Amino acid sequence: MILHYSRNPNPRLAVAVARHLGSAVIFVPASPFAPGQAETYRRLNPSLSIPILEEEKGTLWEADAIACRLSRLSKTDFWRIDDEGEPDMIRWLSWGKANFVMACDQVHFEYGTKQRYGMGAVDMTKVEEGLALFHRSAPILDAHLTSRSFLLDSGLSYADFRMASFLPFNDVAGLPLSAYPALQDWYHRLDSLPSWHDPFEGLDAPALPKAMLAAERLQSQS
Repeated sequence: MILHYSRNPNPRLAVAVARHLGSAVIFVPASPFAPGQAETYRRLNPSLSIPILEEEKGTLWEADAIACRLSRLSKTDFWRIDDEGEPDMIRWLSWGKANFVMACDQVHFEYGTKQRYGMGAVDMTKVEEGLALFHRSAPILDAHLTSRSFLLDSGLSYADFRMASFLPFNDVAGLPLSAYPALQDWYHRLDSLPSWHDPFEGLDAPALPKAMLAAERLQSQS
């Protein structure tokens, strides 16, 4: 199996899953939008997005689907398949992508992605919308995590990885995690896992283009 990846949030998520599970994959850095690369990757994923998991029988794209596939191949319960665990995990995947993850994504897109790839000026209206959604969703997570170490009562699962998928980029996004202590403690527990803290250790993983750090942004505004 080949996992095509980059350091961007969703490919990073897939690499972290593969490293956490010890999956037997070959890691190949990918840049589908680089000059001359589109046709190579279009046959693997018509949308040209990564990550892509390439197997003899075909390809699978989207980080959640890849996580499901790798977890099942690993014979672990990282992706829950039991009657109690799977609905609870999917509840957090669904809620997160429409709420907390979306909020993190929206703010990071303006401060990170757009600036890295020359996609225009920061839209402060979008930033404020993302921050408002963050402050609506973070208290829900904070309350839930006050009495447990991870999202599911049964322990670490893919739901934790997905919920945190944009937080490794918070040095750029500058979301106020410290305002939510249980949420921040949960992320510190997750970040103590080597597979999450640095999933690219030992891999050929080209650095992302630079974006202004949140601390630098605050300094420039003062």
